[in-house]
Amino acid sequence: MNKFNGIFLDLEQKILDQQYPPHTLLPSENQLIQIYGVSRETIRKALNLLTTEGYIQKKQGKGSIVLDRNRFDFPIAGLTSYKELQETQRIPSETIVQLIEETEVDQSLSEITGWKKKTPVWHLIRQRKINGEVVILDRDYLLKNVVPTLTATQAAGSIYEYFENELQLTIAYAQKEITVEEVTPEIEEMMDLHGDRYVVVVRGLVHLEDTRCFEYTESIHRLDKFRFVEFARRRKV
Repeated sequence: MNKFNGIFLDLEQKILDQQYPPHTLLPSENQLIQIYGVSRETIRKALNLLTTEGYIQKKQGKGSIVLDRNRFDFPIAGLTSYKELQETQRIPSETIVQLIEETEVDQSLSEITGWKKKTPVWHLIRQRKINGEVVILDRDYLLKNVVPTLTATQAAGSIYEYFENELQLTIAYAQKEITVEEVTPEIEEMMDLHGDRYVVVVRGLVHLEDTRCFEYTESIHRLDKFRFVEFARRRKV
């Protein structure tokens, strides 16, 4: 076995064993040279392999930062509530309802949703904590004539379960848009980003069986924690 491959395997195991936890720095190149008694070139080959395999990210002036590989899969095309994903994937999560208020549709929201200005809506902001860190920020608007009442307890649980089981709504489909965007001061204040300057934003217009759009949602995700997956079948055109 090549020396650099053996060093890679040793560092990999130490990362998996949490000897080097996520968001911490590996020892410097000089320290690793002393630890393993090899050349700088050998250490750099091992670090490059760790980078390729997604264990570390090199940052200028800082060193090699250990990445959090504990990601959860969020389907792109499916219409699944966070609570359902949490249960099926056993995500150790906590939901904090930061805001629940009655407001009205303004010009910007009207342009996005097609709702008439001044239409009553619920405005809901929820933080999703995993392992004590806020890694998702959900912002929702719900038509009040479709969802007449909404409590913090319902919002902290599965609002889709509330919609379907108590309000007897039939949720049919959603139109989604996924972008990578710069962090705003509000997002930076409400999430644990560890210096990240970008987040993944999933926007959705959710429709009922009768095609009415009753919900507009923005789900903001920390880059290193989640991946979005989909099954794709080739279709000739």
